[in-house]
Amino acid sequence: MRAFWKKFRDGMYIGALVYGANDGIVTTFAVVAGAAGALLSPGVIVILGFVNLIADGFSMGASNFLAIRAEREMAKQPRGLATPFQHGLVTFGAFVIAGIVPIIPYLFRFPGTQQFIFSSALAAAMFFSVGAARTYITKGSFLKAGLEMLAIGVVASSVAYGMGWVMKTMFGIAI
Repeated sequence: MRAFWKKFRDGMYIGALVYGANDGIVTTFAVVAGAAGALLSPGVIVILGFVNLIADGFSMGASNFLAIRAEREMAKQPRGLATPFQHGLVTFGAFVIAGIVPIIPYLFRFPGTQQFIFSSALAAAMFFSVGAARTYITKGSFLKAGLEMLAIGVVASSVAYGMGWVMKTMFGIAI
């Protein structure tokens, strides 16, 4: 366990962290936005958000595990590196930590549309923060990377919100 935390502090898992957090915040807020666009109840939004959080987080972690294991088997890399399991675990953890943020306002049951407004604000802050954190690896511009991720998040969630509204309207779904 001590070796894991040393590798963590040394930045060995930064790729897994960024990968998991980026996808965690984008996909979970897209689910929240799509459900809000469809005017689903806060309870349904919480259920969909948590289902996405755990299922997609597991999928991301498992996929990262398999990808790193395949790379190592083909390249015959030395054993001193972090294990594929550790990378998968970090990816899952980052996904869940970043992805839970847009669900938080729904857990506190703010009245009316305030839940989505607070969720949007928290997600926007998280989009920017996760994007800016990438500069730890890339050494690029903190502001540019943050705004880039914010733009991707805004577009993805806008599409999801619009699709939720379109699907509800087109099919007359009442919940």
